[in-house]
Amino acid sequence: MPDLVVGVDGGNSKTDLVLADTEGRLLSWVRGPGTRPHTEGMEITTERLADLGRHALAEAGLPDTTPVSVGAYFLANVDRRAQERLALRQLTRLGVADRTLVRNDTLAVLRAGAPDGWGVAVVSGAGINAAAVHPGGRSARFLSLGDLTGDWGGGLAVARAGLGAAVRAGDGRGPATRLRKTLPGHFGLDSVESVALAVSSGDIPVTALHGLAPLVFVTAADGDAVARGIVERLGDEIVVMVTALLRRLRLLRTPTPVVLGGGTLQNDQVLLRDHIRARLATEAPLARPGVLDVPPIAGALREALLTAGAPAAVQHRLREAMAERKPPPLLTDGTCPPE
Repeated sequence: MPDLVVGVDGGNSKTDLVLADTEGRLLSWVRGPGTRPHTEGMEITTERLADLGRHALAEAGLPDTTPVSVGAYFLANVDRRAQERLALRQLTRLGVADRTLVRNDTLAVLRAGAPDGWGVAVVSGAGINAAAVHPGGRSARFLSLGDLTGDWGGGLAVARAGLGAAVRAGDGRGPATRLRKTLPGHFGLDSVESVALAVSSGDIPVTALHGLAPLVFVTAADGDAVARGIVERLGDEIVVMVTALLRRLRLLRTPTPVVLGGGTLQNDQVLLRDHIRARLATEAPLARPGVLDVPPIAGALREALLTAGAPAAVQHRLREAMAERKPPPLLTDGTCPPE
């Protein structure tokens, strides 16, 4: 009987969990809320991950006591070794798998998109992060504590910048922008000032602002200079992160894959990707940027399969299955509550 493996990609806005076996069958794929141990605590976070695993077993028609050989958990907001160790202890206590691995979610993108397992990975989803692995095994990443460590980027940052620019355009502090017209309708309101007030009062959660990011990209693509400036700022920040990691690992003179993943990079954001490629051609000409063509969860699943000793053909078959399969809806049954 083939072993069961679990791959988990826990992002800021959602968590994907895939159950497969070492013969190459994709048994289930479930999606729960974001992985946020920094605000919810590691105990709640890991218990929710265990619940998600039980949902995956149930969806596959298996009892929740069915043993899982390997669980590879790639989690956002687990940025330091101490956090990885804490998450590993909690998941081991919960018995999610016979062997459990915990990594930062950025490395799932690298596993999914870099065939040899080394290079640079950038994740720009709701937030932003990047990490790099040297061919010799050394790694580099960032502290990633938000404003405290100088971080900027991802969908939420783009949305906030767009809203702020639109308000500034209205009160005379900034240049005119069509963002004043394109943004408020997302929340059914008539002005960006109303949106700002609703966020300030708590009527609109700050996390919901992430939904404005696609509108900023669309407005930029339509030629709005202010929106374009925000998109280019994101691209500049991504290039700064990539070149910093290449420099730290002394890879600037080595042809190096750069895997771009996460919603704001994997969606059809041609303007952003073209800007990144143009800047990298100048700043790091040997970098080889490419957009991830599968969901990041495929990288977590690959790590689980590698650990379980699954052959390369099985890994390839499941990667193709992940590329073709439509992501599941968010579970909202109470065990995994909506955001």
